[in-house]
Amino acid sequence: MQPPSWTTGGTLGDIDRAYDNAGAIADAKAYPPRWSEAAAAFRARLSEVGRARLDLPYGAGPRHAYDLFLPEGTPAGLAVFVHGGYWRAFDRSVWSHLAAGPLARGFAVALPSYTLCPEARIAGITREIAAFLDRASAEVPGPIHLSGHSAGGHLVTRMLCTDVALACADRIAGVVSISGVHDLRPLLATRMNETLHLDAAEAQAESPVLHAPRPGARLIAVAGRDELPEFRRQNLLLPTIWHGLGAEAAAFEIAGTQHFSVIDGLTEPDSALTGALIGG
Repeated sequence: MQPPSWTTGGTLGDIDRAYDNAGAIADAKAYPPRWSEAAAAFRARLSEVGRARLDLPYGAGPRHAYDLFLPEGTPAGLAVFVHGGYWRAFDRSVWSHLAAGPLARGFAVALPSYTLCPEARIAGITREIAAFLDRASAEVPGPIHLSGHSAGGHLVTRMLCTDVALACADRIAGVVSISGVHDLRPLLATRMNETLHLDAAEAQAESPVLHAPRPGARLIAVAGRDELPEFRRQNLLLPTIWHGLGAEAAAFEIAGTQHFSVIDGLTEPDSALTGALIGG
């Protein structure tokens, strides 16, 4: 009996295909234009009624800025969405409409841009998100609820790691990582690393699975049930490890969604995803 070929067609398959979300979604190219159109319309509506504060700086770099959307009345707290794109693509302007769900539930919502690879290293992006959070948290009192998608899921879970300097850490009520990449070490073998420039030391240092969570950390990891197997594995990995390290951690999947559609629930105030983010 021949052993399985683990690297050429066996159970694990090709590592680049394992992380190729666009290649696994039939109409992948149609998503970014739809996102951008919905986001622009959302910004226009909120700007018309004076509830959008755009292009707020959190640092000196050209991408060190965030948008803040305000609810009617006093905010119940601050919700955050950090975008994905494998640390290489997009900015906050593509995702404004994802503020709609938590905004309707009374939360102010902030969305940052950050410096992309290869201009930045992932470790530097982690520090940028921490700087953004400390700045945005000064604008809105109350609890902070973090969410991020894909690479953004990685970045918000890094905010729960004890090695990250974060002045507002005690205000973080919970984190929702949506299709997050929580162990960066497999990316060392991918073609995308030609842009990320990860080495073994940085992949270890920037993997939330290799860090202890802050005391009292609360994490919910969410993935689409139709996602690539590697993302479903990554979705379970961090809650499983952190649960054993004292965090309040859980994971679930949303039926009928894949990597690009799993975020849609954030546009709806009564969705399971919005409920997971703001706690109910």
